[in-house]
Amino acid sequence: MPVERLGLIGLPNSGKSSLYNALTGGSAVVAQHPFSTTETLSGVAIVPDRRLDALSKMSNSKKTVYAHVEFVDIAGLVAGANAGEGLGNRFLAGVREVDALCIVLRAFQDENVPGESEPVEAFGILELELVLADLTACESLVERRRKSARADKSLLPEVEALEKAIGVLTEGTPIYKSTLSSEVREILRGSFLLTNKAVLIVVNLGEDQLDRSEEICDQVRATAGGSIDVLGVCVQLESEAMALEKSEREELLTGLGLGEGALPRVAQAAYHMLGRRTFFTTGDKESRAWTFRAGAKAPECAGVIHSDLQRGFIRAEVIHWDELLELGSWSAAKNQGKLGVEGKDYEVKDGDVLEIRFNV
Repeated sequence: MPVERLGLIGLPNSGKSSLYNALTGGSAVVAQHPFSTTETLSGVAIVPDRRLDALSKMSNSKKTVYAHVEFVDIAGLVAGANAGEGLGNRFLAGVREVDALCIVLRAFQDENVPGESEPVEAFGILELELVLADLTACESLVERRRKSARADKSLLPEVEALEKAIGVLTEGTPIYKSTLSSEVREILRGSFLLTNKAVLIVVNLGEDQLDRSEEICDQVRATAGGSIDVLGVCVQLESEAMALEKSEREELLTGLGLGEGALPRVAQAAYHMLGRRTFFTTGDKESRAWTFRAGAKAPECAGVIHSDLQRGFIRAEVIHWDELLELGSWSAAKNQGKLGVEGKDYEVKDGDVLEIRFNV
C-alpha cells in the first residue's frame, strides 16, 4: 500500500522539530531562533501496540515487528506565510505534499525562547494562513476549470465543489471545520487543499503544566472543533526520556505519573487518523503488526504480506487477538474450533489475527 505521511507544522519554536526527533529518532536541528528547520525532513515512528506485545509473549516469538507511520518535519510558519513571508512558499509546498497534518502548539513559558506561547492564539494564526493559501489556490484553479468545462462537461462537478470551497474559505472557515459533504470533499482532494486534510493537534506543555494538561487542551478543543483530536505532551520531557535506556525511561515516566508517556499516543493517533488499521500474524519465529486501510477485504490484506498471497488467495483463518490470548495458542484455537474461516468478501477488522491459505 502507498506510504502515507503526516506533516508536523507549527510556529517557530513551537517544539515541532523536537517532537519529530523524539518520535522518529531523527536529527532535525533544534535551536532557540526561528527557521531552524529550513528543509522538510522525513522519518519513521514505531507505533507501539500492547496487543502485539501480548501475542509475541504468548507465541514466544523470536522477533516482534511493529507497524510504523511516517512523519515529516516542515519548515516553520509565520503570519503572512500565504504571501511569502518567512519561508512561506517552502512551508506551503511541504504541507501540500503530506496526507494529514499534526499541528504543534506551544503552551510552555520560557523567556529565553522567543515565540507565541498561547496555544489558542497560535492555532488562530496557523489556521488563518492555511485558509488564505487555500482561498488563493481555489480562486486561481476555479477560473481554469470553468474555461476547460466549456469543452469538457465532466469538469462541472469539480467547478461546483471549488465554488462551494471558496464560499466557506471566504468566511475564514477551513474545509475541515465546514459542513461540506464527504462527496464534495472527495472531489476537492484532487486540488490538494491544505485545510481539506485530516488534523491532529499536539499541545506542547511545560513540565509545570502537566497537571493542567486537560484544562489547556480543552481550551484548544473549543477552538478547533469536536472532530479534531487534541493531545497534551511535554515534548522536552519526552525527548529526554527517549534518550534513556528502556528501563530507565519507564522508571522516569512512571515516577512522574505518565505511564508509557505521550509519544505512543501521538503515533497511534496519527496512524488511525491516516485511515490505517492493524491485523496480526503470530508464531514462534515472528509476531508482526501489518498495516491495512480501513474497510479492506481479506485478499487485499493478504497482499500486504505478499502479492502471491493475494493472487492465490483461498481463505483466511481468523480470530480476534483477545480471544486468541484467552485460548493461549493458535493450535488451541484450532482444536477448539474457534478459528473463523473467511472468504474473499470478509472485511478485516482492526485487531484480527490472520493465517492465509493460498495456492499459486
